[in-house]
Amino acid sequence: MTRVLRSRAELRAALADAPRPLGLVPTMGWLHEGHRSLFKRARAQNPSVVASIFVNPRQFNVAADFTKYPRNEARDVSICAAEGVDIVWAPPVDEVYVPGFDTTVTVGAISRPLEGAARPGHFDGVATVVAILFGLVGAERAYFGQKDAQQVMVIRRMARDLALPTEVIACPTVREPDGLALSSRNVHLAPAERAAAPVLHRALLEASGLWRSGERSGEVLRQTMRSVLAAEPLAVPEYVSVADALTLAELDRIDASALLSLAVRFGSTRLIDNELLEAPG
Repeated sequence: MTRVLRSRAELRAALADAPRPLGLVPTMGWLHEGHRSLFKRARAQNPSVVASIFVNPRQFNVAADFTKYPRNEARDVSICAAEGVDIVWAPPVDEVYVPGFDTTVTVGAISRPLEGAARPGHFDGVATVVAILFGLVGAERAYFGQKDAQQVMVIRRMARDLALPTEVIACPTVREPDGLALSSRNVHLAPAERAAAPVLHRALLEASGLWRSGERSGEVLRQTMRSVLAAEPLAVPEYVSVADALTLAELDRIDASALLSLAVRFGSTRLIDNELLEAPG
């Protein structure tokens, strides 16, 4: 039976008797098939699974985005129960950020480009809340979606640098049949915007196909993605990137693994997606 807990004390008490190893899936709720895939992976690899449901105010650099973030806890808990999650931790803000809370976890270079540049302070909020979750739960493994590739890199760096023993596992992006990456933000797309949104995946596929055919110029791949996006009138790109897969430094030439990524607005909704180009070996 899935238990829904609210406080740190309840969580600690429940974890004291939980069989190990334990898998953690941090979420902000409004769960979809992408989250289900994380729960399934955690369930397959661990005798105990914990999911957190917490819309983290510290990772929103625009207050309106926090306010309009979709929420439906009853639905989320039912999904967790269907996927065999043992514990759902759904705390109020003051159980995560205790009264007088005055600490921020800031990760360095890997957090600065791309999403870090577009959303100042975002990764400070992510790293801080995930550090709290890792400390409270003490899970052996934590599961995140590859759609948020830079987030995974930031969290891995944070865990390594702070000697947190939780292994950070990235799971494949789950997509709609037309290629759109599943995201809680997709609910905000108007019908015409939803029809246009798969252009992100098309742009990534066009560039990755060129790379597989032997193209190694970073600028050629960036321009290829820009051209695909430009053909969709509703798509307003924020950035298009071909970066080193370890440092996220923009590449003139691709001599090793690289990350293709992009952020695009459709009206007031901002979507991101990425594709990893993995060099042999």
